[in-house]
Amino acid sequence: MGRILDKLLHRRELRRWRRAARLSETAALQELRTQRNQARALRNHLDRLIHVADGRLALPLIGSSFFPKPHGTDWSWRPELWRGPLPSPGLSSVPTKSTLGGEVTLFHDCDFSELTLRQLRNTREEDLAPFGLRMDVFKFDGSFLSLVIDLPDRAAEGMTKTHLMRVDTIIETEKPLEIFARLNIKHGPNTEQIVRELPLDAQDVMVEFDLAYSRLNEKRIEKIWLDLIFEAPDMNQVILRDLTFSRHRRAAF
Repeated sequence: MGRILDKLLHRRELRRWRRAARLSETAALQELRTQRNQARALRNHLDRLIHVADGRLALPLIGSSFFPKPHGTDWSWRPELWRGPLPSPGLSSVPTKSTLGGEVTLFHDCDFSELTLRQLRNTREEDLAPFGLRMDVFKFDGSFLSLVIDLPDRAAEGMTKTHLMRVDTIIETEKPLEIFARLNIKHGPNTEQIVRELPLDAQDVMVEFDLAYSRLNEKRIEKIWLDLIFEAPDMNQVILRDLTFSRHRRAAF
């Protein structure tokens, strides 16, 4: 009975607002003002419901940390920006050192920022990450632009020079763009840096950082972070559909 009554009330409200919209051109101003205020209050609740419903009902599921990992992986991670909704989903005219969430920071040296960052909901069938990151770059008068992702402390636990650190990402750009990934490992007073160029001709990108060729002091690792460095990003849009990290040991020979 309750569902039937709800349906009847819903139909009556739809008819009411349909009629109000149809007669809005000729309605008395006092009545129109009242209807406008009621419609605005109703729209706030409807927009909120639609936003939450779209997020909960769309795939992949919010909070998902699933992604393929190499055999022998002993640590893996997808940053929070790609896992779940952020309290503040976007920034415009982004100043340098601005953060989006607790793990992603944008660095640049522009005199006037025409950069925007926005978290977006992934809804494509092939997406495994619930969310993505869109960066719009308009006029760019700086010499560098980088997105820094801070890795959690667990990434350093048990790390040795026998490990490979793997980064997988899905990147879409409006036009070809050179992107470099630089892994930074702070150990004591020193910071080890390993740089890899991301291929331009693929959306699904994988790079590995082999720690065997580093001068890493395994006992003094304090912090790990990744720089994504964008060369000549002027008038371009970059979407990072996913970004994941995994760590595994090099195969023994």
